[in-house]
Amino acid sequence: MQRIRAVAVWGVLVFAAVFTSSSVAQAQQTSRDHVDLSVVQRIKTEAFDHSQVMDTLSMITDRYGPRLTGSVEAQEAADWTVERLKGYGLRNVHLEAWGPFGRNWELQEYSLEMVEPRYSHLRATPLAWTRSTTGTMTAEPILAPVARTFSPKKAQDDLDKFIVTYHGKLQGKIVLLSDPDPVPPATDPLFKRDSDADLAEMSKAPTPTQKVRIDLKNLQVPEDPQKRRQFFSTLTEDQIDQIFDAVKEVRSKLNDFLVQEGAVAGFISDARAKGGLTFAEQAFAYEAKYPLALPVFSVTREQYNRIARLIAKKQTVKLRVNLKTTASDKDVDSFNIIGEIPGGAKKDEVIMIGAHFDSWHGATGATDNGAGSAVMIEVMRILQALNLKMDRTVRVGLWTGEEEGLLGSKAYVTKHFADPVTMKTTAEHAKLAGYFNLDNGAGEIRGAYLQGNDMMRPLFEEWLAPFRDLGTGSVTIRNTGGTDHLSFDAVGLPGFQFIQDELDYMNVTHHSDMDTYDHAPPADMMQASAVIASVVYHAANRAEMLPRKPLPEPQRVESAK
Repeated sequence: MQRIRAVAVWGVLVFAAVFTSSSVAQAQQTSRDHVDLSVVQRIKTEAFDHSQVMDTLSMITDRYGPRLTGSVEAQEAADWTVERLKGYGLRNVHLEAWGPFGRNWELQEYSLEMVEPRYSHLRATPLAWTRSTTGTMTAEPILAPVARTFSPKKAQDDLDKFIVTYHGKLQGKIVLLSDPDPVPPATDPLFKRDSDADLAEMSKAPTPTQKVRIDLKNLQVPEDPQKRRQFFSTLTEDQIDQIFDAVKEVRSKLNDFLVQEGAVAGFISDARAKGGLTFAEQAFAYEAKYPLALPVFSVTREQYNRIARLIAKKQTVKLRVNLKTTASDKDVDSFNIIGEIPGGAKKDEVIMIGAHFDSWHGATGATDNGAGSAVMIEVMRILQALNLKMDRTVRVGLWTGEEEGLLGSKAYVTKHFADPVTMKTTAEHAKLAGYFNLDNGAGEIRGAYLQGNDMMRPLFEEWLAPFRDLGTGSVTIRNTGGTDHLSFDAVGLPGFQFIQDELDYMNVTHHSDMDTYDHAPPADMMQASAVIASVVYHAANRAEMLPRKPLPEPQRVESAK
């Protein structure tokens, strides 16, 4: 504050009054947001000396395996988690149904082999919601690539050309649906921690850009994965849903054509696949209104390219495939896992934490997002074990259907808080103080994304300060997309995702067959548990609710069809 020279008694008195008033207000604010270091110390001790986070992660990944939404594995892992939370002393622990979701689907067994010109076991993963083969089948491959574009109009144009080109040519064939793609030299490190320079760059506000109107009917989505991710970050979740729904319709037509033409199976090679990885998500669609997909496998890039080269050299290639799956003939409901620690003086107000519980089926879903779920379960254990006094109720939500479009968290938010389409809020909307999410791999927490809410900056800076010697403290106005905090932000609720070290998340484990327990460092998991437990404790005891951005306008979405 600048020093002001008073030239009259009246001026001195006015200045004194203003100074006193502002000092009191500042002192009150400091008191309200004061970090209780004695509690922080207790949280660190519990999180580091008595951690159960890795045991939890091992159970939901090693024991129960992948947790594809609608699967038996997801249900069994959820039942175990409910008992775990009850055992920790949480209240109101239950599975809250939402839906209908889509078919349940189970992968029972599969094998893939080259039998000519030489025997070779092929490393591959079936895509979800594919049908079984008719026993073990041997067939020749045909290269018939169709681009996996995310632009609805281009997807339809590509399909029209594909149908004209390959009509009458696919009977009894295994169809190679991707263009061969040479494996580039590995120049980037597979494992990465953010440097101080990286975090400093991230803390800068993005360059202001004018919002543009998007014509979903003639949309051109970048094909490059990084540019595509950046592009989707500019869209609302509802716009993204519209795009994906339109593309899903086109891909379902592709499946119908392949089946009608008598194809035996399909192979794809993913551009992300390097070093023998496979990436297996959903084939075409998961809802019962669509037929189950032709058996489609994601094959390693190296082996896929070998098959394509042999075809180009007109060599006889024969492949043997076997796939056994089961699926329901109708849509089923899914669930979210809910549990809470009741608050005290303001128990009708709620702080929520969450992570998505579901995963893809190629591995055990450890870094995406068993790690986030295990950390949030551990946060609840720490808070309960220390018997900390918290004014607000603390509630955990572990979501399913995230991989298909944030479906579980959207359903929960719509039921309890507001429908983003109409923006008609419920009574609970006014009582949710804030939501904290974890879903960027298993790396330690380096800071927080403000989601454009600059009013939260001093709070996060204060809350994270005791953990600076553990690598955290960076705060950025930027947002990270693609995960469940967006469901809360979409209806004007304070929803936040933490900044995490990337490790090998985007280069190796994300949606791949290497997403296993071994890629979750225990020290990082324990650090994240301590940081979030402290943030939650202080948010639960803050005098005021967390500051909110203005309520969004109701969503008006143009059809992409």
